[in-house]
Amino acid sequence: MQYDHQGDGGPMTKGGRRPRRPRRRQILIGGGLALALAAGGGAAYKSGLFSEVGDPTSFGKIQESAAAEDIRSGVLMPTGPKAEFVRTSRLPDGTQIARTTLTGAKSGFTGDVWVWVPKEYDEPRYAKSAFPVLISLPGGRGYPTNYWGTGPGLGLQQAVAEGAKSGKSLPFILVMPVTNADTKHHFDGSDIPGQPRMGTWMADDIPDFAKANFRTFASRDGWAFMGSSAGGFNGFKQVLKYPDRFKAVIASGIDIVPDSPLWKGNRQAMDEDNPEKLAEKLIGEGGPDVYVNFQIGTKESGRDLAEKFMREYGRGPVHTRLQVIQDGEHNGKSYVRGMREGALEWISKVMQGPTPDPAVR
Repeated sequence: MQYDHQGDGGPMTKGGRRPRRPRRRQILIGGGLALALAAGGGAAYKSGLFSEVGDPTSFGKIQESAAAEDIRSGVLMPTGPKAEFVRTSRLPDGTQIARTTLTGAKSGFTGDVWVWVPKEYDEPRYAKSAFPVLISLPGGRGYPTNYWGTGPGLGLQQAVAEGAKSGKSLPFILVMPVTNADTKHHFDGSDIPGQPRMGTWMADDIPDFAKANFRTFASRDGWAFMGSSAGGFNGFKQVLKYPDRFKAVIASGIDIVPDSPLWKGNRQAMDEDNPEKLAEKLIGEGGPDVYVNFQIGTKESGRDLAEKFMREYGRGPVHTRLQVIQDGEHNGKSYVRGMREGALEWISKVMQGPTPDPAVR
């Protein structure tokens, strides 16, 4: 069986044998951002969208030290040490996207992480509240960049900001790490024997990083994933594998089973990261409840895979939903549109949001 080293690492069709469906390629941010610059570059610079790019920055204008009696139950104050961030984008509402380099204490892997924090995070009425974290994962190789974080061109940050303003979305903190260890191999977001521990990076080091730098929830009600293609598979798998840590996922344009050639036929190890096997195990154990929102565009394949999973495993503690995106293609802009059309509101209803202090206006 041949593998497509130009795309997501899935098998290519060869001969008369029908292989597993490959993960489809993401062709995303570069063209869209270039068009945005060409169409409205002057306005973008006037609004400060690209001002101070590359400068050191930080998040959290609110003083985050508090007496123990002032800390609300279930709220984790930043544990530190604080990461050193460099601004990569500034949005029209004054919020920013920034990047840092993280060495995972548990995985030993070093990679970049982008972060966006909603403006509500710095409002005095939320100074004692935690915020939910949405770990946002790209398709394709997911290395050395994460296209959700390299700029606002795909509209993810704007969708969350506008959703929070309208009351349809929680004001999520977006944490956007790289998902692979290099540009040549596909790791399935897993600890593949003999390879960099990308599963540990995703399930342990990234949440620990968020807890070190931001006010977060102690319970899984404040932790979720969203991702497209290979990134959607990654987040989908993590929620099913660690339901005690993560509660929900928006999984867009994904495959259902691990397909990296790096597994080299190690069926036992693959089964430990196979969403079908994980869902079956979770159903057998009776929970905890997890929530999966598949997103599929009408102009891409994969709907049959999502619907098959929903029929076979969408029961008991595994709650599933399908967001069909009319005229949607296999790309980030289509998936953000699906989030605006229902998926963001759906995930916000099953997650925990920040609580304002009634004494502060």
